[in-house]
Amino acid sequence: MKFTLSWLKDHLETDASVEEITEALTDLGLEVEGVENPAARLSAFTIGKVLSAEKHPDADKLKVCQVATDEGELQIICGAPNAREGITVVVAKPGVYVPGIDVTIGVGKIRGIESFGMMCSEREMELSEEHDGIIELPSGEVGESFADWLGAHDPAKVDPVIEIAITPNRPDALGVRGVARDLAARGLGTMKARDVEVVAASFTADLTVSIDEDTLDGCPLFTGRVIRGVKNGPSPEWLQQALKAIGLRPISFLVDVTNFFTYDRNRPLHVFDMDKVQGNLRVHRAEGGETLTALDEKEYTLAAGQMVISDDSGPESIAGIMGGLPTGCTEETVNVFVESAYWDPVQIAYTGRALKINSDARYRFERGIDPAFTQEGLEHAVRMIVDHAGGEASEVIVAGAVPDTARSYTLKPERVQSLVGMEIPEAEQRASLTALGFVLEGDQAHVPSWRPDVMGEADLVEEVARIASLTKLEGKPMPRVAQGVPGPILTPLQRRESLARRTIATLGYNECVTYSFIDEAAAKLFQGGEDATRLENPISSEMSHLRPNLLAGLLQAAARNQARGIMDMALFEVGTAFHGGEPTEQHLLATGILIGHTGPRDLHGARRAVDVFDAKADAEAVLGALKAPARVQIRREASDWWHPGRSGVMALGKNVMAVFGELHPKVLREMDVKGPAVGFTIWPAAIPFPKAKGTGRGAVQMNTLQAVERDFAFVVDEKVEALTLVNAAQGADKALITEVRVFDEFSGEKAQAQMGEGKKSLALSVRMEPSEKTLTDAEIEAASAKIIEKVTKASGGSLRT
Repeated sequence: MKFTLSWLKDHLETDASVEEITEALTDLGLEVEGVENPAARLSAFTIGKVLSAEKHPDADKLKVCQVATDEGELQIICGAPNAREGITVVVAKPGVYVPGIDVTIGVGKIRGIESFGMMCSEREMELSEEHDGIIELPSGEVGESFADWLGAHDPAKVDPVIEIAITPNRPDALGVRGVARDLAARGLGTMKARDVEVVAASFTADLTVSIDEDTLDGCPLFTGRVIRGVKNGPSPEWLQQALKAIGLRPISFLVDVTNFFTYDRNRPLHVFDMDKVQGNLRVHRAEGGETLTALDEKEYTLAAGQMVISDDSGPESIAGIMGGLPTGCTEETVNVFVESAYWDPVQIAYTGRALKINSDARYRFERGIDPAFTQEGLEHAVRMIVDHAGGEASEVIVAGAVPDTARSYTLKPERVQSLVGMEIPEAEQRASLTALGFVLEGDQAHVPSWRPDVMGEADLVEEVARIASLTKLEGKPMPRVAQGVPGPILTPLQRRESLARRTIATLGYNECVTYSFIDEAAAKLFQGGEDATRLENPISSEMSHLRPNLLAGLLQAAARNQARGIMDMALFEVGTAFHGGEPTEQHLLATGILIGHTGPRDLHGARRAVDVFDAKADAEAVLGALKAPARVQIRREASDWWHPGRSGVMALGKNVMAVFGELHPKVLREMDVKGPAVGFTIWPAAIPFPKAKGTGRGAVQMNTLQAVERDFAFVVDEKVEALTLVNAAQGADKALITEVRVFDEFSGEKAQAQMGEGKKSLALSVRMEPSEKTLTDAEIEAASAKIIEKVTKASGGSLRT
């Protein structure tokens, strides 16, 4: 956003310097990106007077001039046709930089005669494109600064240009008046009244404007006036200078008026040549496929739903973005229709991005303009057109109504102290908000229509603090806290998460941090991929769903590593998986996978493929570190992505704490992973938390009594699982029996030859540890008999003899 100092002073009565204004703007949040001060660029140039001008002896077009300057009389060679005795000129002495030709003047010889400076043209000083001769001043004292002279006689040419950066939430500052309002609230001046004298209607226009019912949400208000008998042509000099200063090219008066109010009041306008409009105007949504050649002379194809202004022949303007070339104004334009409408920011942004059009109108409409100023902005433009180009205006043509943006919030003066840390008197707070356009009624602050960014009480506090200046914040020491041991910050589950991460890393795994989003195909492999977990606006097609499991991301990472020749891996991740789309439908998991072999190849043959027992051991280690109960049930209830015969869950009753096993070959094939691959998943939240919350530890229980181990071999059906026998043996006497292990299996043809068709032998080692006294032979035999009874009943087998 650029504007000149004089443009700002059209709205703000102020004596503040450029430096004071720029410092205040940055402090107010309108960061100054640059200041272009022509006076500073011209400060080295001085005024001189030509005392004599003689023809150069060796050049027909050169003259040897004697020029009076502040350093005395200097000889200057000049080739300008108007160089002559008695004129007052602008002199660049040796050492002065001339911006128009990018040269620093020095002493030199031209055709054998020395020259000690230069007399400048307007183009050489970047004042205009005029270069047919040197500048002739009507007045001026020898030695006077040319910048000072120009400031007194033609201030527009030395008007400082200020450029500020506008954040997306401050559309009101996209107009010079909005910037002036902020400065006035800060105390750098007072706002000038810029009311408009409405042009009286002279006739009733034949034109009508309508808005389709399905377009009212995108264009709630459309206004305009027809002006007959205008004379288009070059703009007045002041208007051309204002536009040139901010980098705009003057085109014609009618076009320049719309550009002026776009920057002056943040009020984009459009002017139709009425003689080129066929019939009436209609604001509607495109059906799709319509084409329009815009004012940038490019042809655009409209998509269905995009807003457009059409006459009876078809589209004539891309609504709120750019007008059409067929109805654009030219030097021959006599009758015009001046349009001022309010367009929905979101829909303008969608259309602008789709058509890849960047215009000043789109830039402002998609950030939000003042809907209440729609008709008043129209009247300002009509008044300027009639005053400078003549003509007579019709009555106002209106379609729709001003959208209701009225809202108010409670002003709580004490909130400034709690939110910002500044003490600002209530009277000062109210005065600041009033200066910004807020209407205060009691403790209610009504937000002005040009401030769409103010959406709550905290925004009121921000406005008050911004005007007061955050530079007034003073650093204060933190209050001393009460002595004592601070309470814990991490929750028990957060501590478990950290402990699980450290434990798995200690086991030799490498941690992965993968995205929470995976593709639909991978999600469906792990019972996910439903609509509830689908992202509305995914980063890419490979990140369309929330992950239902951590295994998907780890297997994808494994596949990428295998593609690069790394075949043996131990990877893990601790993170969140999702079983729904609601914030509460997520759970913490700790997952690890082992792929390939246990170690590098060696001559001793110690290397082997990873198996389910590696995963089981690691899962038990993590559960132990998380203080899970030592005795857990191992059942064959793993999900479909685990191998059905080489996996299991670790549970306490119905509470599943972990799952381990070999991954299903189908899953590995779909994920492009070369096996074998085993893994585990632990639910830290499922592990029972200690009931006691004391900080002390219980006494260590040391068993000094001799343990007894007994071996049992049972003949069972070959389909009976070893786990059935282990669970039955453990349940024989939970207080006495501390461990049951399968140490031998005898199966196959030889076993069946001895024990019968379909039979096998499983040998168990049972460890019994007494807690009160050493076991007697009778107690050992009684416990053994109970073990045999429980196992034979559970398995349907018998003790092998």
